[in-house]
Amino acid sequence: MSASSSIVGSTAGDTTRERPHATGAAIPAEAGARKGPTHHPHPLTILQVVPRLGIGGVERGTVEIAEAIVQAGGRAIIATEGGQLAQKALRAGAEIVVMNAATKNPLNIWQNAGVLERLIRAEGIDLVHARSRAPAWSARWAAERCRVPFVTTYHGAYSEGFPLKRFYNSVMAKGRPVIAISEFIRDLVIARHHVDPADIVVIPRGADTAVFSEDMVSNERAASLADAWGLLDDTRPIVMLPGRLTRWKGAETVIDAAAILHERHGIADFLVLIVGDDGGSGFEVKLRRRIEKCGVGDFVYLTGATSDMAAAMKLASVVVSASIEPEAFGRVAVEAQAMSRPVIATDHGGARETVVHGETGWLYPPGDAAALAAAIDAALALDPSARAHMGMQAKARIHARFTIAAMRRATLSVYERATGRLFSEA
Repeated sequence: MSASSSIVGSTAGDTTRERPHATGAAIPAEAGARKGPTHHPHPLTILQVVPRLGIGGVERGTVEIAEAIVQAGGRAIIATEGGQLAQKALRAGAEIVVMNAATKNPLNIWQNAGVLERLIRAEGIDLVHARSRAPAWSARWAAERCRVPFVTTYHGAYSEGFPLKRFYNSVMAKGRPVIAISEFIRDLVIARHHVDPADIVVIPRGADTAVFSEDMVSNERAASLADAWGLLDDTRPIVMLPGRLTRWKGAETVIDAAAILHERHGIADFLVLIVGDDGGSGFEVKLRRRIEKCGVGDFVYLTGATSDMAAAMKLASVVVSASIEPEAFGRVAVEAQAMSRPVIATDHGGARETVVHGETGWLYPPGDAAALAAAIDAALALDPSARAHMGMQAKARIHARFTIAAMRRATLSVYERATGRLFSEA
């Protein structure tokens, strides 16, 4: 794909008419040939830049913020290659710039800066928000040329495996402000990039409490999923590890912990469900071999991915987040607690902020199968009433601190402060 771009209009409203500068408009690909909006004031217009709109946390957050911008009366544009969440973004009222946003080719990155510069000038964009490193370079150069505010979200504890990697990562610390998705990331940005703490805003990601709510998932819906997994008549308590099957998500530690408990108790009086797929990497085969080697195949199952994680979590007695490397935030732990489920998580990264040891769940040293086995034992030893009480405490804390609604409000406030404009002005 070349560095050219086009905007696909939102599906909201009347899509049969061309309405320049309105949500739902179709905008010519060569937007730079047109002048910007002539009406004043125009809606506060935010451009988010992300490589693709897949189903990951960064992409979901992009769409969630786009929806919030539109609901607040603003105009949301996303520059991206597209992806599975593109239609959801369009339904939310966003507009999509289709461009080669995922490229890491230096020449294409430079060319993309020109594409974005023309877009900013033509569409009266008030602020550029970059969410990933390669397109952030293009976005930063374009924003500087147009003298519009540039904001970044520092989404991960990016690796620094070779000398130039820190420089490559540094663009994510150039936003003013930098949005850090946890206190852990805030501290990392300060330590690595020497950013003034005053230029960092911590805005945690959150759970969609309208989706991740035990009351919103019917028993029939949960039973249907259990039936699909062949577990409808199995009454054993479920220990669940959701997430992509990759080494760093810790599935091997979970399997080893299950083996320890099996050896200790001599019976398999619980189930372990590892919910997710490997994206074609072949890692699932390694896990199946480990399950066979450990002799736990009669109670440790790989279910594959599910499109209904809320229903999956409702089936669980306890949910595990076993990442062996620090999670920048850790959405699984938050969503499980929103579902009133106690969580066992590794004691590093964002989990230290979202899980309160002994109150809403347990923390254990990363990669320590024996410690994980002890935590699972403690969770399953609780009677149903005690486990439900812990789940209620977890839910209350999530609703107080880690919701999508709070994330949206805080992010829109950043936009308003950075631009000196209110969404309500338009």
